[in-house]
Amino acid sequence: MKKTKIRNLYYGTAAFFILLFLALHVHTLIVLPQRDHRENITPLVAQGKLVWEENNCIGCHTLLGEGSYYAPELGNVYKRFHNSRAAIKGFLQSRPKTGVPGRRNMPQFNLSDKDLDAITAFLKWTSEIDTANWPPNIQG
Repeated sequence: MKKTKIRNLYYGTAAFFILLFLALHVHTLIVLPQRDHRENITPLVAQGKLVWEENNCIGCHTLLGEGSYYAPELGNVYKRFHNSRAAIKGFLQSRPKTGVPGRRNMPQFNLSDKDLDAITAFLKWTSEIDTANWPPNIQG
């Protein structure tokens, strides 16, 4: 190949991929607002996010694939508990103080009823995000 053909191939390929990147970026900007449900954020959901952060839940759990893989995914925990906030609250309240020896256990955080309501509202809100069927199974 001649030098000019190689240069034209390089520039043509570079231009193609730049245009492809820009097209995918524009597509994302168009599609993302349709999948978002920020308008459903209530003060209780925002408080639940604070409880999530203050107790470092992401240090053990993943939320929509982000976080630590030590404990189960929580992006679909609301569905896993059959759409019941009471079941999630009961689970969080039932954690033993010391745990079961030899098993990975979630510690007892001794959350107030207000914090429990907030964290369950936050987990319900995250379960309603259109994640394109992620995680692929109900167990996370």
